[in-house]
Parts: sequence; structure tokens; C-alpha cells
Amino acid sequence: MASIFSAVGPFPSHLLPCCNKISSSVSSPCNISGRRASVGGFNSWAGSRFKVSKSVQRDIRCMCASQTKAMEKMGIQIERNPSQTRLSQLKVASWPKWGCPPSKFPWTYTAKEVCYLLEGRVKVYPDGYNDYVEIGPGDLVVFPKGMKCTWDVSEAVDKHYTFD
Repeated sequence: MASIFSAVGPFPSHLLPCCNKISSSVSSPCNISGRRASVGGFNSWAGSRFKVSKSVQRDIRCMCASQTKAMEKMGIQIERNPSQTRLSQLKVASWPKWGCPPSKFPWTYTAKEVCYLLEGRVKVYPDGYNDYVEIGPGDLVVFPKGMKCTWDVSEAVDKHYTFD
């Protein structure tokens, strides 16, 4: 990932788990999990602690803000890369799972559905619009009750879901 982080080493392309632990002090400890990172010339492995400069902290905050986005488009709410804490609070892992191969089919939501995509890529075309909403891995999506749409699945889907 080419970004403002190139000077401090390879960061994961998904939301950094330490974003909410970074304070405004000049050098704060930060835990990076899952990948190797290099800060200030010192290599650190996942789970180890190191200090980051104030400018790097600001850049990490910007990355966090830009990678966790909640939006609504054509009545579909999408939260990209929700935190593990948020997923745990919703008890996503206990929801049933559903999957399908690449295909195209109409769908009507008879109840509000909340789903979390583990795998796959889908273009959802809500009826009455000349546009689509694209969802993929790491998206927490809310489909409103009564929505009629067409699902165009380009990559096999594996998702957790629940109905309200």
C-alpha cells in the first residue's frame, strides 16, 4: 500500500486496531497486530509496543477515519471495516451464515436485514434507481424492510446475517 505510512513501514491495508489507543501526546505506545511494522528504524513484531511520533499519530488517525466509513446510498446503509469491538457488540459471529456462487437474481426484503460480508463482491441494484451499491468483504450492511433489488454476485458470497 503506497501511502503516508511508507516512511514507517508496511501497515495492514485494513483498519489498524490501535487507532483508538493513540493519544495526542508526542510519543504514545501503540500495538499493531497481525503484521510486522517498522517505526523510527526499529522493527517491531505484532503485539509488541513501540513509540510513534506526533505526525505519524495524526496520519494514523486520518487513515482510521478514512477506512471506517458509514454511508447510506439508495436506502442501503454500509459501514466499511467496522471494528472488532463493534462486531462483537452486535454478536455477528453468532448470526447464521449464508452463501452463494456468482449469479444474478431478484430479491425482496420482507424484514430489515443486517449482514456482514466475510467474502465476495456484490453489486446491488435497488428497484427504481439507475445505479448500484457495491459491497464486499468487511462491509456491515443494512437493507431496509420492503426493499426490492437485484443482486449481481461477481465473487462467491459468504456472509453472516440477521433479520429485525
